[in-house]
This record gives sequence, structure tokens and C-alpha cells, in this order.
Amino acid sequence: MIKVIKPGFQSTVQDRGRFGFSHYGISISGTADSISYKIGNLLVGNNCGEAAIEMTLVGGEFLFEEDAIISITGSDFQPKIENKIVSMWQTLKIKSGEIISFANTLNGARSYLCIKGGIKIQQILGSCSTHLLTSLGGLNGRKLLKGDRLPIEKLTNEEIQSYKVSKQIIALLNSKNIIRVTTAPQTNYFSKDVIEKFTSNKYVVSEEANRMGLRLIGKKLEREIMEEIITEGITLGAIQISNDGMPIILFVEHQTTGGYPKIANVISADMHKIGQLRPRDEINFQFVSIEQAHKLNLELESLISINSFDKL
Repeated sequence: MIKVIKPGFQSTVQDRGRFGFSHYGISISGTADSISYKIGNLLVGNNCGEAAIEMTLVGGEFLFEEDAIISITGSDFQPKIENKIVSMWQTLKIKSGEIISFANTLNGARSYLCIKGGIKIQQILGSCSTHLLTSLGGLNGRKLLKGDRLPIEKLTNEEIQSYKVSKQIIALLNSKNIIRVTTAPQTNYFSKDVIEKFTSNKYVVSEEANRMGLRLIGKKLEREIMEEIITEGITLGAIQISNDGMPIILFVEHQTTGGYPKIANVISADMHKIGQLRPRDEINFQFVSIEQAHKLNLELESLISINSFDKL
């Protein structure tokens, strides 16, 4: 078991998410930074889909009531075991009775605590992910609270190979100021001048940023075609332009339908960057082709492999 001593700002149980339920109004949910999460699982010998703890902005403190193999990935929340600084992005061991603690983030928005065997809670619609908006999944559909206890798989005597992620890969994953996008269903609603404004100016993440979406602040984007849109299905990473002309990036708990025009869609290879954006972070958008988006995704996925890590 893991006992929550301090929950942090918003710590939840997350996995890959639940797929195939958008027609019921249930979005995918799952981890905000799927790349850090997947790498964390591989470092402890899991498959990529085991449930983990996702922390946001301010980490918590967790008492391990049994021995475990763990990893810490994502943003640097200054992790310590028994008040001793420990390394991120590598396989670690923690003993029964030890406390792992996290502080405020030093760079991005989210950090992941992965445990060998994963967190063993009930799946809802095929996933352990916490969908905060609908109070679905996770631990009673909510963020973790002081005193919560999370069951984990008992550690066996089987030895596992320890790994470490290279500094080059970490640096690549931490780069988040350029967000690459493809065209969207209503890109043609905006003139070439407006598209140029969208890509040539910085946008700032506002305080209205959560797992549902991130509202941005910057140059106003006015559409050329003013006809109303019939409410339609929307996808993860869609960038809507609201009535005030500001972009909204739809995120892992986004509504499944919407009627605002979409100027662009964040490519799959850059969605993990969105999960690490904090209020006041600045970003630029850059259009790429569908073919480039596929290529970039394949290149990123190739890094999520034991073969890309260094043995310890």
C-alpha cells in the first residue's frame, strides 16, 4: 500500500485513458503528459499502461508501506526519499516505511510517480484514470486526499534491469515553447493574414488552464467566414477560437462536442508539451503537414523504448 501523507495541489491516479466513449460524452482523460508517463512505466519494468500518480504544480508526500521499485518522470518537483534528493528519469528502489516527498515544480506542470506493477484500483470503462470533471474513475472520482491508501502489487524476488534516460532525450522532452499544429475543419474560416498572426505571435497560457483546456492570451483572431457552425464532434488538441478571438486548446478532459471554429489541431507528437504548460508560459504555433505530423510522431514513439535508455 501507499499512504497519502500530503496530497499536493492536484494529485490523481491516471493511466492511458478510456477510449471509445466519446459518443456518450466521455472524453479520453488519462495522463496529461503521456510520454513521461509511458517512459516512467518502462523504467520500472511495466507495460506502458499501468496506473500511476500524476502530480500537478505542487507535489505531495507518500508513505510506502512495502518495498517497491519506482521511477519519477516529467517535470522536476524536487523529489526526495527520506529527505535525501533522488534522481529522476531512472529506476529507483524504495523501502517499506520510507516516505517520498515532492515540492513545487521547477519547470513544467506535471510529474509522474510510477510503481512496478502499477496502482491496483478498479477500472471504470476500461481505465483507472480519474476524470475530474465527471467524478469518474481513479479513487472515488476525485483527486487524492490526506489519508488515502493506494494498493500496489507486492514486489517479488525477481530482479529487474535498472535503466536511466539520457540527458539528450530529457532535454528534447522538456522543450515546449514551439507547438506544432495541422489544419483543422474550419481553418478556412480565417484569412491568410489571421493565420499569419496566429503563427507569428506569442501566446501566453492564462490562469484558466486545467485538464479540460487551456485558454490563451495574445493577438485577437477574427474569422473571415461568419456563418454559424452546427455543433460537431471535437478532438483532443483542437484549438478553438472563442467569441473574444482568443484560442483555447482542448485537453484530455475536453467536452466531446462544440460549436466554435477550430483554427488548428495540435499534433500527437506535441500533446505531451501541452500537459507541461503552466500559467504565464509563452508558446508559438507552427503549422506542419499531415505527413510531417505522422513522421514526427513515429520519431517520438521510437524514443519510448528500453533500447533508447542506458543500463545502470
